Amino acid sequence: MKLKNKLFAFFGLWYCTMAFGQLSTYGYKQELKGISEQWHTITLPNQVFNEANDALSDIRIYGITKKDTLEAPYVLKIASEKNSTKETAFKLLNTASNKDGYYFTYEIPTTELINQIDLRFNQTNFNWHVVLEGSQTQNKWFKILDEYRILSIKNDQTNYRFSTLNFPSSKYKYYRLLIKSKVKPELSQAKISLDGSVNAKYNTYPTTFMNIDQKGKTTVVDIDVNQRLPISFLKLNVSDKVDYYRPITLQYISDSIQTEKGLKYTYKNLYRGTLSSVDTTGFKFTTLTQKIRVIVENSDNQALQIESATIKGYNHELVARFDNEADYFLVYGKKNAQSPQYDIQQITPSIPKNVPSLDLGEVQEILKPKKNIKKPLFESKVWLWMVMGIIILVLGWFTLRMMAKR
Repeated sequence: MKLKNKLFAFFGLWYCTMAFGQLSTYGYKQELKGISEQWHTITLPNQVFNEANDALSDIRIYGITKKDTLEAPYVLKIASEKNSTKETAFKLLNTASNKDGYYFTYEIPTTELINQIDLRFNQTNFNWHVVLEGSQTQNKWFKILDEYRILSIKNDQTNYRFSTLNFPSSKYKYYRLLIKSKVKPELSQAKISLDGSVNAKYNTYPTTFMNIDQKGKTTVVDIDVNQRLPISFLKLNVSDKVDYYRPITLQYISDSIQTEKGLKYTYKNLYRGTLSSVDTTGFKFTTLTQKIRVIVENSDNQALQIESATIKGYNHELVARFDNEADYFLVYGKKNAQSPQYDIQQITPSIPKNVPSLDLGEVQEILKPKKNIKKPLFESKVWLWMVMGIIILVLGWFTLRMMAKR
């Protein structure tokens, strides 16, 4: 009986050692609280992005029991936009013009909702205002858009086009487009559609530091969000009331080295586009970084007055399955970890919808096992000098004896 108890104690200690040994290869852990169902969602906190590797492949959910370490499978879901566009058939009924401009009337044979008209022109440089109206009989018209601006600029510095009409979902049989122009617009193509895209769920990050420098004909804006985060959206808030169309380049920090003058950063291009007073919706991209640099090309124009910046990131969450009772932890912080391969990643349609979320405990640093350092035989210098003194005395005594014999 005593032998049996000893064996149980031995294997219990061995299992615990293996469990904590597995966790010790990671940097941080957070307890998962409130597990009551088989499926739960876990919203990843900002700490994860700051400590996990670039691919987020080191995220794990481990459960600790008295006898074993369990790994709960999960699926990472990123709440990005869902693009969906359904084109609608139509025909051009007539074109006309008067002192106000040029009219284009379209008929939609079906009773479908639309909220977008994409216009393409043979002209590459124009700046027009348009009016869009809808009607069921062509006798009475209802205004949908008024003084909506469309623009195209193409030269050595800029190649920019904004000629898509976006408006609330409408259902009319006839649509009349007025383009206020002194020259005839050469309309080459029009696409009428219903944009059913679903907006992303964003987290807005505070910008703790923004440095603006004027370097020749460029404006350099450095934005810091204080820690490494998944950034998906950037909007520069410009106070100028005049029209502007400036080419911009977005960069992110790819590396840094320590020099005598402090950290020196290496930047890589992330996005190229146009900062425009017409389209102020912002820029969308995907990166995992702490610092963003924006380079605005002013050419011979006066520099813009950039007041602030809005930075957002997609919401990241795990949908995890818990099959056994245990004390579960979210762990991360292992730079060389490979992405896990779970069966549920192949059967995501069968995952239940609207599963309850879990709360996370405080961030805890996982302590690494201490390495046994071999201590020197003599740690004190006094002992070392005493031994050296004894060796010298012994050698001197033998030397004197040998000399006496001779």
